[in-house]
Amino acid sequence: MESSEGEILLDLKATAAEIARLEARLVRQVVSFARAASVRRGVAEELSMALCMTKYKAHALIAHAEGLVDRFPAVLGLVEAGAVPMASAVAVNDAAAWLADDKAAVVDEVMAGRLEGKNPTGARRSATSAAARADPEGFEERARRPREDRGLHLHHGVAGVAGLSLENAPVEKAVAAYVCVDRQARLLKTADETRTLDQLRADVALDMLVGKQFGGEVKAHVYLYLDALTYAGLRNEPAELAGHGPIPASLARDIAARPGTVFQRIITDPAEGQVVELGRRRYRPKAGLDELVRVRDRECRRPGCTRPAQFGDLDHCDSRGRGWKDGCPTGATTLVGLCRADHKLRDLPGWHHEVAPDGTLTITTPANQRYISGPEPLGNPAGG
Repeated sequence: MESSEGEILLDLKATAAEIARLEARLVRQVVSFARAASVRRGVAEELSMALCMTKYKAHALIAHAEGLVDRFPAVLGLVEAGAVPMASAVAVNDAAAWLADDKAAVVDEVMAGRLEGKNPTGARRSATSAAARADPEGFEERARRPREDRGLHLHHGVAGVAGLSLENAPVEKAVAAYVCVDRQARLLKTADETRTLDQLRADVALDMLVGKQFGGEVKAHVYLYLDALTYAGLRNEPAELAGHGPIPASLARDIAARPGTVFQRIITDPAEGQVVELGRRRYRPKAGLDELVRVRDRECRRPGCTRPAQFGDLDHCDSRGRGWKDGCPTGATTLVGLCRADHKLRDLPGWHHEVAPDGTLTITTPANQRYISGPEPLGNPAGG
């Protein structure tokens, strides 16, 4: 006999409550792990590898876990009881994280009585209101402070697209900028213009950012992670853009053919798919071992980090874990790309790196966990 909609919904709610209880348990375990570490630096990196999340997500997890355990125990208790989802509790912590401990205790008590039934958006609004009442003067100051945290951020999306966000911008400038872009987009929306207004706004904003209206030109240094047959248009194997991921072959060919693009041939081993040679014909000739390693690795080699190798460091390391100061020789098999933050992990107690002759990096953490990272093959090597 099939279950009714009502019965299915009750089962669904029971599952959601169980998930909330497990997430509350995870939060307490995260706090215990963070506080058991002898050195605080590196905890987020180890957690990110253990839980298969980004380092930034791991930092955020630690922050809201400690906030809920230490400052909002009543709210966390609702999650442990399965009465509210963890996302709503996190919203409370985020909205009131700026409060002093005594004021946070007031918000914890208030929200414990009003959180049930609220989704994360409602929880955030309610907690913001409670925090403003708990510390009116601090709330005024907090309204001014975000301007100091303004920043421009790049967000990678699905293949071939990305987003730009300008966070915490002064509202008067943000509104004025939007009006300026919108006005220019509407001027371009003629009868024979096929682009929508949204598309025109995006194109106008990007042209302004690269200085096109002042004669600026977009120049992309593109490592062509596609094979020769795909570049020639004879087949359509996906290409790859470091720090972003796979992009369609047609888009890669289009980028490579644009004026101002820095083109460089990359030859891969047909059996293994690894980089074995860099072409020397390029816009700004400066190539060598340094670039070969960066091209081969594409991104930081710590598992879970996607920082492009172009913007990171090269770390000397061999199969015995020796660094440059310990006599590790310099070569393609003893260099790995690491972002600056992950490179510094090697200097912390308990972190140990080893690189095998085939380029495989093994990281042993202070918790005695081993994580293995090999250079990703390019394309579809034989037998892959």
